[in-house]
Amino acid sequence: MNPMQQPQSIVFKWVMAGGAALLLTLASGAQVQTSTSVEHGAATQSVNVERGEVVAVSGNNLIVKREDGEILDFPNVPDSKTVTVDGKQLTIHDLKPGMKLERTTVVTTTPRLVTTVKTVSGKVFHVTPPSSVILTLNDGTNQSFKIPRGQKFTVNGKETDAFGLRKGMVVNATAVTESPETVVAHEVKLAGTLPPPPPEPIQTGATLLIVVMRPVAAPVETAAAEPAPQTLPKTGSSFPLIGLLGAAFCSLALGLKIKRALSA
Repeated sequence: MNPMQQPQSIVFKWVMAGGAALLLTLASGAQVQTSTSVEHGAATQSVNVERGEVVAVSGNNLIVKREDGEILDFPNVPDSKTVTVDGKQLTIHDLKPGMKLERTTVVTTTPRLVTTVKTVSGKVFHVTPPSSVILTLNDGTNQSFKIPRGQKFTVNGKETDAFGLRKGMVVNATAVTESPETVVAHEVKLAGTLPPPPPEPIQTGATLLIVVMRPVAAPVETAAAEPAPQTLPKTGSSFPLIGLLGAAFCSLALGLKIKRALSA
């Protein structure tokens, strides 16, 4: 049977991940239709908290000291950037040295699969197996398509490759592209606290009571006085003492005499 006289209908799919398998060399929107679907995966989040203290503010320039001691310089901070302090939105011009700042960054990562389906219908005008085929579209224009390596086609219920295509066959082609993507979203929140108020000065005219504690001397213990020696009764006499001294001198003289006699 001559395929030029009786066109046959062929339906085939080209599927690839990460890139389109159906390459168009001519622009035509009437016979090519595209639909896209997105399938989202489970999202994951990471939270990073940074704290610091305002060191100086000059115009729209801000200097902050982090908790680890690192000094950060933020030049040209826009007026639209605000910090939440006690429920109020403060701009760069409202910040004061000593204020505590806290920046919370939330990173949300969401995987998704983007599926793009392109369909085209036309009549085989020319085929260069196994790489490409030219189709005549409904508006009469010719359009070239690249055939993926190893692509199979179904013709009258039988599977064939690009070598089975013939001029005049009616082809309905579908190109399916599956592209995995990752969507990353950043959310930054700025919060702060006011510095502690300075100590209140002492009011004029207030009475200042100063209590001076004097040391108390420890009690000194005094020794009890010894009783005075009792006096001899009037009947007593010193003659016995004189007698004893006389006897002692006599004994000493006698001893000296005996020593001299022995020495002679």
